[in-house]
Amino acid sequence: MASAVTNGIPNGGASAKPIEVAFPLPRAQQTNIHLQLRNTGSSVMLFLTTSAPESSSSAPLGSFVYAMPNRISPAETLSTPLFTHSGTLDFTTRLAKVLARKLAKPVYVGNSISFASAGMGGTVEEEMEGFRRVVEVTVGLLDKERDKEGGT
Repeated sequence: MASAVTNGIPNGGASAKPIEVAFPLPRAQQTNIHLQLRNTGSSVMLFLTTSAPESSSSAPLGSFVYAMPNRISPAETLSTPLFTHSGTLDFTTRLAKVLARKLAKPVYVGNSISFASAGMGGTVEEEMEGFRRVVEVTVGLLDKERDKEGGT
């Protein structure tokens, strides 16, 4: 039995094109997080940025991090920064590690999210709420994609 191949990638749990969604920051309804997600089957690529109606400029390029589950010690996810920007590196690394652990596959995360326009100017609480929301949306989209493929 032959498996379907799209752009040279077997479709075993892979999306043929990226999933793109936008959702508001939890405490700043006027600022949206834009998420682009691609599931290649063997890994996941996630790109994030923010936009606010009062800002006409685009966000600067943020950090890009690779993380993979540690099969020997699952609590210690492995990661390496591929491109660093000091303002986004910590958030991007934490996000890549959490997603790699939850999804049990390698994850690439590009992140240029800015919490400066959040309700209180980007407090730790606002950043954590945004972090949780990104994880929730990403895992939900991948679950929905998996369920859709299982139904066909």
